This record gives sequence, structure tokens and C-alpha cells, in this order.
Amino acid sequence: MTIPPAFLTALDLFDAQPTAARLRAYGYELLRLTSGGRVADVGCGTGLAVAELTALGATAIGVDLNPAMIEVARHRHPRGEYQVGSALDLPFADGSLAGYRADKVLHDLADPQAALAEARRVLSAGACIVLTDLDWDTIAIASDDPARTRAVVQARTDALPAGFAARQAPELLRSLGFLEVSTTAETAVITSPDVGEVLLSRIAGDDADWLAEQRTRAARGDLLVFVPIVVTAASRQPAV
Repeated sequence: MTIPPAFLTALDLFDAQPTAARLRAYGYELLRLTSGGRVADVGCGTGLAVAELTALGATAIGVDLNPAMIEVARHRHPRGEYQVGSALDLPFADGSLAGYRADKVLHDLADPQAALAEARRVLSAGACIVLTDLDWDTIAIASDDPARTRAVVQARTDALPAGFAARQAPELLRSLGFLEVSTTAETAVITSPDVGEVLLSRIAGDDADWLAEQRTRAARGDLLVFVPIVVTAASRQPAV
């Protein structure tokens, strides 16, 4: 299966948003990696984070469930390592990683807690995990019909496998024995029609009329979307 070029373009534009780029760099600091430390980027997408972590001196391994996306990452960033794999069944030995990150992944998983338990398995004692995700339910969108827009956003959140994963991540990590759990958030401001089209198409669901209104707003330069991005970090509890 090939990846639609428009989807890749939208990913690139979103990753280039100042807030997204700043939080990505902040996440790398939270990983506390030493030179050569092995870190998995789970749901690696186009391989951008793998390339950035490699440039920082880490041994970064990108993991993605989609083989076509892995091929995109290998083509774009050939210095990185990549493997096809699931967040629920990672291709790493117990305690073999010095770091783990997942960006815009948890909300698409039916069982985020199982994925985080798998992360705990592959992390070494004291290693860090960094989770970045959108808080879908608090996305705010300028609209001619605010009540309808709130309903559309809430319906999209409820339809996701784990629409509240960003705000649930801290308690899930604590329940699994992770330590030093911390959370921060910033809001990305989306005004680009290209990024807006992909994001709003996903939010709209079957509401074609609502999406048409947003496309009209974008065409006249009135697209405005506020997207909360949540970063949660923790360290793996040492083995008893």
C-alpha cells in the first residue's frame, strides 16, 4: 500500500509547525540519552524524529506498523534504522532500550495501556519514555456554528480508539510503575489550508456540510484551529 502524497505533505507541514518542532526537541531532552543510547521511535511515520535523534548522537530505531511508511522513512532518512512492528509487540529484547518515544500514536491504539506495558518491557531500568499526543476533545475551531463544531469535535474524539489517551497517559504510566511522571502541553495554531484539510477531514466524519464550511473559511483565509499537544514523560522503575 502506497502513502498518498497529500497525506505526507500534511504530516510534513504539521511537523514543521513551530509548536510541534519545539515540543519534539523538548521531548528529546526528556529522554536524557547518552551518546549511542538505543531509542525506539514507535509509530515513526516519515522518519523525521529518527533523523533528528541520530543527529543528536543516539542510536534511533524507527518502528511503524505500515511497511509503506517504513519505506518512506528509509528513503528520506537512510542513516536511521527501521523495522516494521506493532506498538503491542515490539521487536526488541527485554530491557534493551535506553529510551522510547511515541508521537501521535496512542489515540489510534485500542489498548494504550498494553502498549505502555510493552514499552516498559523493552526499556532498561531507569530509562525514559516520552509520549506526545493531541488532546482531541479540546481542539478548538473557528466556525459559523460553534455548537455544531463542538459536537463534531466530541463525536470525533469518541470515535477514536483512544481519544482521551493524551490526558490518560500520566495515570496509565503510574499504574504500570513508571516513576518521575511529568506532563506539559502547548497549543499549535493551524491556519494552513493543507494541514487543515487533513486534520479537519478526519474530524468531520460524515458531516460533509460542516467540512464544506471549513473549506470555505480556509479559501477566504479564515481557517483557525487550536490543537493542544500534550507531552508526558516518565522513567522506568528499576527491577526489584
